[in-house]
Amino acid sequence: MASGSEIGTLKRFMRDGSLKSLFGCGSGRRKAAEDEPASIPRLSPIANSVVSRCSRILLLSTEMLRQCFETDLPAEVKQPTMYARHLLEYCCYKALQVLTDHPDYLADKDFRRLTYDMMLAWEAPGEGNESLSKETTSCYHLEVEDEDEASLFYTNSTCLAVQVLQVDDKKTVGLQAFSRIASACPAIADLITVHNLCDALTISSSGQLHFLIYDKYLKSLDKVLKSAKSIIWSPLASSLHLSDGEMILDVDGVMPTQPVLQHIGISAWPGRLTITTHALYFESLGVGSHDKALRYDLAADLRQVVKRELTGPLGARLFDKAVMYKSTSLAEPVYFEFPEFKGHSRRDYWLAIIQEVLQVHRFIRKFNLEEIQQGEALSKAALGIFRYRAVKEAFHITPYHFKMTLAFNLAEKLPKGDIILDALYNHLELLHTGYQSHFVSDSSSDKSFQALSLPSSSYTLFKMGLLRRKNRITERDFLVAGVCIGATSPLEMAVKESLCHSEIAEAACATVDQVKVEGIDRNIAVMQELLYPVVESGKRLHFLATWEDPFRSTFFLVLILYLAYRDWVRHILPCIFLSLAIFMLWHKYCSKKKHLGAFQIKSPPTKNAVEHLLTLQDAIAKVETLVRAGNIFLLKLRFLLFAAIPKATDKVAFTLIMVAALIAIVPFKHLIMLVVLEAYSREMPLRKKSSEKLTRRLKEWWARIPAAPVQLIRPEDNKKRK
Repeated sequence: MASGSEIGTLKRFMRDGSLKSLFGCGSGRRKAAEDEPASIPRLSPIANSVVSRCSRILLLSTEMLRQCFETDLPAEVKQPTMYARHLLEYCCYKALQVLTDHPDYLADKDFRRLTYDMMLAWEAPGEGNESLSKETTSCYHLEVEDEDEASLFYTNSTCLAVQVLQVDDKKTVGLQAFSRIASACPAIADLITVHNLCDALTISSSGQLHFLIYDKYLKSLDKVLKSAKSIIWSPLASSLHLSDGEMILDVDGVMPTQPVLQHIGISAWPGRLTITTHALYFESLGVGSHDKALRYDLAADLRQVVKRELTGPLGARLFDKAVMYKSTSLAEPVYFEFPEFKGHSRRDYWLAIIQEVLQVHRFIRKFNLEEIQQGEALSKAALGIFRYRAVKEAFHITPYHFKMTLAFNLAEKLPKGDIILDALYNHLELLHTGYQSHFVSDSSSDKSFQALSLPSSSYTLFKMGLLRRKNRITERDFLVAGVCIGATSPLEMAVKESLCHSEIAEAACATVDQVKVEGIDRNIAVMQELLYPVVESGKRLHFLATWEDPFRSTFFLVLILYLAYRDWVRHILPCIFLSLAIFMLWHKYCSKKKHLGAFQIKSPPTKNAVEHLLTLQDAIAKVETLVRAGNIFLLKLRFLLFAAIPKATDKVAFTLIMVAALIAIVPFKHLIMLVVLEAYSREMPLRKKSSEKLTRRLKEWWARIPAAPVQLIRPEDNKKRK
């Protein structure tokens, strides 16, 4: 193992030089090292090539690196069946620990090529896994970065000749290889979202990642990070007076041709919108400059609500291109509109990143994180937003819902996402563990595996010049166990468990989307067919209550009264639930139809747009009538409650006293018998005439009760521009 002084010398060399020096790269073809690293017999050619490059980066021979692996890790990791892969992981993680300390490693094409080769080697780490011929195991490995340049690496001390192996652009890597390697670099991927990130990058290649796509993603990410760095150190950051640790994540509306419109009430102003790790800042466009920024807090618990919304001129809801922000600190909601000719991708992007900032602060408040853990959580969210933006700009896609690549937003949406947040909290507790490796336990097997400490998200942003802090961040203070060799970390296990449930939920959501129908008449037809058993049961009860068949009505009344008298009414609901359970179990185990067929519904006659509008108008009118009737009922009750009519109030109060006495004195089963007997026998021939007369008198009495007065007050016009 390299000593601490050697590691320090290496890092000073990295700060003064470049990553190409570590790879032994110059322009054109590179020379092999004077000390030729020996190959490891158990490894495949591509794995030996990767290990040899890792040994150069670590200033160790391959044999010494293998001995470190033998010494540092427990016996469970060194089982023969998985020895090659675990050794490869150990070498890769150690090398990435050094490489990611360089602030500009994403811009280096040798780094991009090496990390992709690590993924290829992870999929075929041992002998017999590689399609290359045996002769190539003892020769230089020349890998083409582009058409004009290649990187030469030496893989065996017994090499007799140099053979050039062209990189096969058709080679791809899968999800597991990408997640194991990419998640070791905090800027490239995150443990929570690495699966969704891979899905986004392989959406057009059936889950297999090509190097060209991977390379394009890293270039886009490097561009986004450099753009963010230029904004953070620009006059804009100074004008906003950001707090310590507050970082600008993105800015929109910089170009006058693509402004962001802020709507408050019926007024709208163009301007520039900035989002940081703590707030939104809107600067209205003035004459030649921007006005003072209005700050909308995202960090404090102000019961913020952020959602998509329709906006338009003078408050009209016309265009689906806006984000609504509402909190207890505002008198009315604020709408940010993102105009564009086609679609609403700008709005969707901003909605996602605003929600991510809100969710990370809710996570911080929920677990009451300390300052260092708060900074790490905010940095994880910031890097997630930068990755989300890089994918959007490179491939013009914005993953959403269960495929979201924003960690805290995803945890909120995924089934059992709270387990992920719990595991993340325990993960953040590992900060301050020091530079050395340490062991963690695998809950599934009572075994311990080594977890290598990697730079945290906070340290990554600081090294890249994206995080401004008064107190200098040291690497020792911001190392956290990122990956476990030969095991799955608790955070990874929580993510995998949640993803398994999300696949089931996603399949269920797909069926929901398939059965959605358009049109009020069609939805009513579907509901009527689904509620047919309930409707028919109601019709039968109404038939019995009308006494059209006296024999059946009498039998039903006697049955209900007998059940109430024997106090069996309380068993009716359990019997219903038990019957439903037996019905479902019978269909599960005894029914021959294992697949549920389509529910056939007779479609109503098709209607044109005008007919649909008339149907909608009629439905709205009916709803308005019901609401108006409810308001009148409540206003009459208000009149009675406040004794505006003393005589009517006396009658109501006396009736309530009598009912209260009956409930307090008469046994409950007798009350049920009285209520059933009174309600069920109203249409009985012996009582029908008197019941109709009583109902008429009650209606007449209710009609004489006036409604309490209502006065509508026009709100003050406080929507003037502040």
